[in-house]
Amino acid sequence: MKILVVGTGAREHALVRRLSQDSVPHDLHAAPGNPGMEAHAAIHDVSLGDSAALTALACDLGIDLVVIGPEAPLVAGLADEMREAGLTVFGPSKAAAELEGSKDFAKRVMKDADIPTARSITVSDPTALESALDEINPGAKVPYVVKADGLAAGKGVVVTLSREEALEHARACLASDAHDSRVVLEEFLDGPELSVFCVSDGERVVPLVPAQDFKRAYKGDEGPNTGGMGAYSPLPWLDETAAMHATVEKIAEPVVRAMRERGTPFAGLLFCGLAATREGLKVIEFNVRFGDPETLVVLDRLESDLGTLLHAAASGSLAEAEPARWHTDSSVAVVLASEGYPLAAQTGREITGLDRVKEEGCAVIHAGTTRASDGTLRSSGGRVLSVVASEDTLDKARVRAQSSIAHVLLEGSHYRTDIAECAAHGEIERVTQL
Repeated sequence: MKILVVGTGAREHALVRRLSQDSVPHDLHAAPGNPGMEAHAAIHDVSLGDSAALTALACDLGIDLVVIGPEAPLVAGLADEMREAGLTVFGPSKAAAELEGSKDFAKRVMKDADIPTARSITVSDPTALESALDEINPGAKVPYVVKADGLAAGKGVVVTLSREEALEHARACLASDAHDSRVVLEEFLDGPELSVFCVSDGERVVPLVPAQDFKRAYKGDEGPNTGGMGAYSPLPWLDETAAMHATVEKIAEPVVRAMRERGTPFAGLLFCGLAATREGLKVIEFNVRFGDPETLVVLDRLESDLGTLLHAAASGSLAEAEPARWHTDSSVAVVLASEGYPLAAQTGREITGLDRVKEEGCAVIHAGTTRASDGTLRSSGGRVLSVVASEDTLDKARVRAQSSIAHVLLEGSHYRTDIAECAAHGEIERVTQL
């Protein structure tokens, strides 16, 4: 197949890399792409925000399958425009992408479909904010959970013990046009978090293996929220097969059915962000695309072909697709971030040492990198790159990822040294209620 992957980040690099490993070779293209994708795909310098140019590119190239990576173009309607041009697209329509574009919308869908999730209140009136927060957190029960209604690049959620911090974030959301002057207040869901990606063609749902990511910037879950500082899979504290089955039966299939009944069928990747509570799995959030950094470890474990699976979903033929097969080895991804990330990332600095990482048998997945005119690799974003290690045990994978990323030299950069540590050491209580 001739495949175009749209996007610039680690998620898209991981997709391109894994597509290049399929049993049948593909003709791979990426737009706008990044330097890491150059080894696997032809790179096209087309702006991510120029939907007309991206559509024209796909048509001119005779693309058989377009895979849209990031959420912003999906919420803006890129998939609709491309389908109208006759292209086969993996990614939901603008209407279906509201599951990520608006947390209030997602909550309403979950309520209608009786999907287990946290109790919540959506607030649009600043004068009602404090009473609503006290209703969700009676008796000043902590922590407080405050979510921007719209897209926020993974950084719109505040979970805090401070009522004042919760109110400050909520007021900022209400004052922002980006979130339609709405904020969602939620009860806190206790229990370890996990992510389960589900591929759907609008009718059928196929789950991918679970992963767990790490949102806080620093070791020990300290610091502000980020887009994700690392991930691992499988989860030794979880029955993987049972979790995939429960996610499909109780969450993914009901929401896909609800979207179909609304007249806005969901075809693409449904990212189920879940909490394993004492009452079973509950939804923290939905996203409508592959998650970053979880994609890096999930795709690292995929044994069967990715391209045929995505094409089957995009063309409405998942019922005929072969079942996904998975490696049993553990995969760990550690993210290297720029100095100042996530508050004020310093960019433009040279990156060296990647050859040493590859010599150790680890993969380097680019995110915020660029190639300067002199040929040097430089940072261009907050999350710069990730190192992915695969081993027969989680602890071995964790240790090798940590030792390998230490070879990457970027002035002022930082990374977490505790990705998958608690899980590898058996410090997370095994979940039995799914």
